[in-house]
Amino acid sequence: MSPILTGVIASGISGNLTPPWSPEGAYDSLATVTVPSGGLASVTFAGIPTGYKHLQLRMSNTVGATIRFNGDTTTSNYRYHVLVGTGTNAIAATTANNAYSPAGGTTGTTVEILDILDYANTSKNKTLRSLGGFGDVSTGEAYITSNLWMSTAAINSITMTASFPQNSQFSLYGVK
Repeated sequence: MSPILTGVIASGISGNLTPPWSPEGAYDSLATVTVPSGGLASVTFAGIPTGYKHLQLRMSNTVGATIRFNGDTTTSNYRYHVLVGTGTNAIAATTANNAYSPAGGTTGTTVEILDILDYANTSKNKTLRSLGGFGDVSTGEAYITSNLWMSTAAINSITMTASFPQNSQFSLYGVK
C-alpha cells in the first residue's frame, strides 16, 4: 500500500475524515482499450451511458492525440490551452480549432488523466481539463490543459486519432 493511501486511511480511522468516506464506488469502469500488435490509428469509445456527473479518461501512450466528440469534425467547435513545464522552461500555448492531448517524448511514455466535465448536460458547452506528463532518457515534461467543445450535445462517443503504438492503453470511467 502506498504511503499516501496509508496516511489517508489512517486519518479516516483516527476520525479526521467526515463519515461516510469511501473512495470505492466513486468511479465506474466503463471500458478499456489496449492497443494490439501493429498499433492503431484511432480509438473510439461509443455508446457512452448517461447517469454520471463527469467522465474521466486515463491514457498511457507515447504520442499526442486529436480528440473528437460524437463524430464532430468541425474544427471551429474546439479550443485548446496548455501550460507545460520542462524543469528548465515554462511554456504556455493556445490553439483554436483543435481538441488535442499533448504529444509525449520519443522514448518516454506519456500518461494523462482527462476529466470531461458535465458531459451529459445539454444546456452548456463541454469543458475538459487534463494533467499529464512524460519522461525521456534526456528530458521530460509535465503539463496541464483546458479544452472546450462548443456544443451542448450530450457526449455519447469519444474518438482519439494518432499513431498509437502497441500497448498504449485508454480507460474510460464514469464519475458519480
